Parts: sequence; structure tokens; C-alpha cells
Amino acid sequence: MTRNGIPALIFHVLVMAFMLAPLVIVCLVAFTPENTLTIPIVSFSLRWFAEVFRHADFMQSFWNSLLLAFLAATISVGLAVPVGLALTRFQFPGRAFLNGLFLSPLIVPHLVLGVAMLQLFSMIGATGSFWWLVGSHAVVVTPYALRLILAALIGSDPSIEHAAQSLGASDFTVFRRITLPLMLPGLSGGWLLSFINSFDELTMSVFVTAPSTVTLPVRMYMYATESIDPMMASVSALVIAVTAAAMLLLDRIYGLDRVLVGQR
Repeated sequence: MTRNGIPALIFHVLVMAFMLAPLVIVCLVAFTPENTLTIPIVSFSLRWFAEVFRHADFMQSFWNSLLLAFLAATISVGLAVPVGLALTRFQFPGRAFLNGLFLSPLIVPHLVLGVAMLQLFSMIGATGSFWWLVGSHAVVVTPYALRLILAALIGSDPSIEHAAQSLGASDFTVFRRITLPLMLPGLSGGWLLSFINSFDELTMSVFVTAPSTVTLPVRMYMYATESIDPMMASVSALVIAVTAAAMLLLDRIYGLDRVLVGQR
């Protein structure tokens, strides 16, 4: 029984059903053998999934998104680790500014970031570069990695590190043998959360992608503006599966309840 009784339970069930119903419908439609989006489905087929894997543009965009998300998540963790250590282990002027600077992409609309990145790349002649696209995604997803790493560091006891230093351990040894293992759940969770957000990013990517670096969400958006057929549902189902698998892995490594706390 929930805290507020049956009405609260019914309310939460209805909210969850409202949120999950579109995803369930998309996944069901993905298995239709028909040429149109139809509900209910009278039979199941993998026809449109096979079409996805035969579609060269979708497959290229998938690999672009996979590589992009991997690189962006890795860069974001590489930036978040020293920043997290600086914010939690030291007191210095500008500490609040540094924290706000790295978390600012969370409050700036991605549409604004996309326009700003497009203008910047046009000014420096970097339009169409895959590595500048990686940098743009790293800017967007670094706050997610930083929040989880900060949560892990704040939850650890710094006196353990001080004790190791007092016994003669070098700073590198303390980091490698004590600090890094303590922050590992936040680091791995932050990497996965950054990967998920980069893989699903659309709004900013629309502005900074080039024909040779089109990501999967952008390809889906472009395809949807021209036609809607069950192949679009199949691609969406595959994206949902990848995201769900990453979220399950994140829950196993870090715990979704701790992720939600780290985001507050």
C-alpha cells in the first residue's frame, strides 16, 4: 500500500501508462508486415527490421552516433574528473563560478546551443568536421558526468586519502589506489548517462551535422519529414532498445535512485 492510499497508486499507474504507451505502440508497430502504420497488428514480422539493416544511410548514421556518443562520453568524463576533484577537495576563489560554468549546459536550451555552435563553426571554418561535432556533444553531456562524479566524491570520506598521505603515499598512488576506486561507480555511471544523452541528442545536432556526419536521430528526423512508414517505427524500436539496455546497465552499476539524487 502506498503512503497516500489507493488514489495515489491509481494516479501513478495512470502517469506511467501515459508515459509508456507511445513507446509500446511504436515497438508493436515495428513488427507489422504491412506497408503502413496500422494498429492493431494481426501478425508479426521482422520485415522492416531487415529493411533497416539494408538501408545504408541508417546504418552509417547509426555507426556515426555510436562513435560520437563513445567519444563524447569519454571526453566528458575526462573533463569531469579533475573538475570534480577540484570542487570537492579544494577551496579556491571562483569555485562557485567553475561549478556553474560546467553545469550551465543543463539550463541553456539545446536550440540556443545549436545556433551558437553553428555560428562559431562558421566563423572559424570548422563546419562539417566530425571532431567539432564530438566537442559540441561533449559540452552538452559533461554536466551529467560531473553531477554523478560529484555525488560519488561527496559521499566518500576524504580522511582516508589524508591517512594514506600521512603514511607516505604519493598523490598519484592515493588517486590510483583510493580516490579512483571510491569514485568508480560515479565515473562509470556518468559515462553511461553521457553516452545515452549523446546518442539520443537531436536538437543541437541538427545545426552542427554535415552530410558526412549525420547522426541517427537527425537521420530519423530527416526521414520522417519525407515519409512515415513502419521502417521508421523499427528504427525507433532499435533506439529504444539501445537506450533501455544502457539504462539497465547504468542501474546495475550505479543504481537509478542514486542517479536521480546525483542530478538534483
